[in-house]
Amino acid sequence: MSRTVAIIGAGRAGRAFARGLHDLGWKIETVVTQSEASARRAVRFIGAGRPSASLAASVFAARTILIATPDSAIAAVARQLAGAGGSQLRGKVVLHTSGALSSNVLDPLRQPGAAIGSIHVMQTFTGVGLPSFEGRVFAIEGDLRAVNISRRMARDLGGLPVQIAASVKSLYHCAAVMACAEILGVIEASTRLLMSIGMKRREAVRALLPLTRQVLQNFERLGPTAAWTGPLARGDYSVVEAHGLALRKFPPEFGAAYTALNRLAAGVLAPDREAVLSELDRVSSQLGSKSMATSTGGKI
Repeated sequence: MSRTVAIIGAGRAGRAFARGLHDLGWKIETVVTQSEASARRAVRFIGAGRPSASLAASVFAARTILIATPDSAIAAVARQLAGAGGSQLRGKVVLHTSGALSSNVLDPLRQPGAAIGSIHVMQTFTGVGLPSFEGRVFAIEGDLRAVNISRRMARDLGGLPVQIAASVKSLYHCAAVMACAEILGVIEASTRLLMSIGMKRREAVRALLPLTRQVLQNFERLGPTAAWTGPLARGDYSVVEAHGLALRKFPPEFGAAYTALNRLAAGVLAPDREAVLSELDRVSSQLGSKSMATSTGGKI
């Protein structure tokens, strides 16, 4: 059966992939984790598979082996598979789910005859429930047979497979992290700013999330330039300076992030990039002068 999968590493992503595939009729063979107990828990969540705490021979009964371990363990797992599998790997496909690493990390598996590749979905995994893969982009790359299996997996899960080059995986993943984890940092920082003026967390979140959702909807509907708003978009540099002064009450990373985000916005959104960056340099200089004046009691 071509739709047979063994799972190595059944954390959040591995369990979600396996459960999603199982629900769609893929046969889950062995599920390998670091202990029998965690493997059994994973099998219960997935609803299928044989739990194992080692690379049992049954791993090689599957047509496809999906490595969903942390990035730091993938190379070692590839070497162990190559050593344990030998000729059993001929004709098999081995994939990993890392967003940052290319399929090259699986190179030891090519010599025994396996096709190698990577499949990464633009999706977050909280470990609570099963996330939807519907409409999500799956970045795939690797050998032709591996790409074909990855494309089939992605489409079966309701996703959109997009083939990229192995050489750009780090840049691809950087973009995903900026739009996901880094945005969360910005939202939490904004939440804490509102809490500092007396809002309860619930009130701060209620104030900010509709604002964020609206600008993202505008971005999707109108494009980046039309969706851009705020003092920098209006050229109101006195407000930008006031923000910089207000942020001095907070840890330095708040002000540094605000400055960096303004410069990034100018670089990618402003029609006259150089003019806006020049004004931001002037504001930074003004803030520096005021800081010096404060530290010397007004004498410069």
